Amino acid sequence: MILIINICREKLHELEFVRPIEDILRKNNIEFRTRKYSEVEKEDLNADKIIICGTSLKDNEFVENIDQFDWIKTTGKPVLGICGGMQIISLVFGAKLGKKSEIGFYVEKFEKGFLGLNGMQEVYHLHNYYTSLPNDFESFVDNKILQAIKHRSKEIYGVLFHPEVRQKNLILEFARLV
Repeated sequence: MILIINICREKLHELEFVRPIEDILRKNNIEFRTRKYSEVEKEDLNADKIIICGTSLKDNEFVENIDQFDWIKTTGKPVLGICGGMQIISLVFGAKLGKKSEIGFYVEKFEKGFLGLNGMQEVYHLHNYYTSLPNDFESFVDNKILQAIKHRSKEIYGVLFHPEVRQKNLILEFARLV
């Protein structure tokens, strides 16, 4: 079972950032449960895997509540952070937040295989912020702004782009991790 963590403040934003991930999992008969980040309980974190969804450009409430994500440091479960979710993972592991908007389709070069992506890939960006490289992580994309990261020894991944728009298979690759 996969726990989907919703970081959206507005209900309408859930339709754009959470529902597409739920739909991808549902269509592939993958069991999931969705919780708002402020409502996640200890037993929710017993899920097999965890996905932290993104949110809208003007919704950064989660940054003010970053301590609610300290469990990421000690979890033994695979975690995938998407956009704001990657920012959360990065901040928890000591990265700094920077401001730069990227909106639309961009071609990114994956230097190494990353959850089924390799080489040149067109991805969809929708963010105002990015982070520095967190402690104990490596980058997988040749770009000044981090686009795809993984912890060096844990199954903790982050992407700044939105795979629910263009790289749906990345979400399925994560869901199939053993």
